[in-house]
Amino acid sequence: MVDLELNVKDAFIKEASEKLENIEEIPAETYKKYNVKRGLRNANNTGVVVGLTKVGEVIGYSVNEEKEKIPQEGKLYYRGYDIEDLVSNCEKENRFGFEEVAYLLLFGELPTEKQLGTFNAILGENRQLPANFATDTILTTPSRNIMNKLQRAILTMYSYDDNPDSTDIENVVKQSIHLLGCFPTMVAYAYQAQQAFFFDKSLHLHYPDKDGSTAENILRLIRPTGEYTDLEAKILDLCLILHAEHGGGNNSSFTTHLVSSSGTDTYSTIAAAIGALKGPKHGGANIAVIKMIEDLKRNVTDITDFAQVEDYLSRVLRKKANDNTGLVYGMGHAIYTLSDPRAKLLKEMARMLAIDKDRMESFLLCDFIEKKTPELRAEITGNDKPMCANVDLYSGFVYDALGIPTEIATPLFAVARLSGWCAHRLEELTIGKKLMRPAYKSVEPIKEYISIDKRK
Repeated sequence: MVDLELNVKDAFIKEASEKLENIEEIPAETYKKYNVKRGLRNANNTGVVVGLTKVGEVIGYSVNEEKEKIPQEGKLYYRGYDIEDLVSNCEKENRFGFEEVAYLLLFGELPTEKQLGTFNAILGENRQLPANFATDTILTTPSRNIMNKLQRAILTMYSYDDNPDSTDIENVVKQSIHLLGCFPTMVAYAYQAQQAFFFDKSLHLHYPDKDGSTAENILRLIRPTGEYTDLEAKILDLCLILHAEHGGGNNSSFTTHLVSSSGTDTYSTIAAAIGALKGPKHGGANIAVIKMIEDLKRNVTDITDFAQVEDYLSRVLRKKANDNTGLVYGMGHAIYTLSDPRAKLLKEMARMLAIDKDRMESFLLCDFIEKKTPELRAEITGNDKPMCANVDLYSGFVYDALGIPTEIATPLFAVARLSGWCAHRLEELTIGKKLMRPAYKSVEPIKEYISIDKRK
């Protein structure tokens, strides 16, 4: 093999890249000609129906006979149960609910007290990572982005499984519960490794508590002292519940269905889902909210002066502030129109946290953004369609108030959504049973081969 000078390599890559960038785009008319559903979206921006599911349902609008979207209050159902009922009952009984929701999603029914106790005990037994896993897989090869580290860690778990490739339902259930148990530990250790290796922070590794809930273990494992309050853990538990599932059409859950349909193993499937969630257009959106609020606080001298805040939001909408995209992150949703039920539920808990942490000013800032942005958007852009706050607006506030680092905002989303992914994988293996193979229409003309000595 020929050893090339670095400048030769760079020049080759630069030239090849420029050719790709200058490839003629496919005209929009061509997509219309072949009735291509770009982004798997219909002309009215509703999603193309590619499957049926019993796991979750998201409702944000209805469609009339003219195929027009009619806004309505948002609803979210897990296995047919209203998310508001699931949350309110956990709050009424003052108990953790994420594990109950995970059971519901996986097995399709609410557990009895005995079933939930057994499920929690099995999760507890799986909190700890395999011997030497943390050292060999996480600490020796830290990653700047924790989501990439989680993908590698999940794929490495394949090597610790005696029967990794079997898609037998009992085996996949076993794998799913194992991952649900140990995944929070992976997140915490990956974060600790990142902070120590890249930012010279002290390394704090605690053993997980097999008797603790998922939310309690997360706070225990990411904090140097391992201490937390019951309110902190209960609010984080609510965040996990609200992020656990969002229908089969969201990008990462669809990825789970897609990859599972090939018959591949659980670890490859979940790693693919994590990769989808990492994207800033999907799970990474919560970080965008956090960064926007940080930018707002740098550019507004008094966040209680809503005239200043309004001016900032106006500049954002005019693409003259924050990242100049014109987007107010935390506002608007692909499905929800009048309201996002997750945002409504989290907002009430966020208010309690604001009082407890003396952060009412920051909470009221989010409340003002929620109320004022639709009005400003209509005034500045002329778009007066309904716009509601989405869950990211208040989850960003909650994570900040809980002292949860920005670096693990999306990984915590993955901790929650893992339960939904596993449920969708089991559904695809039991009900789907057909390889997904959509079509792409080639629009490249047929060409005559040119011998290498005649090419220019």
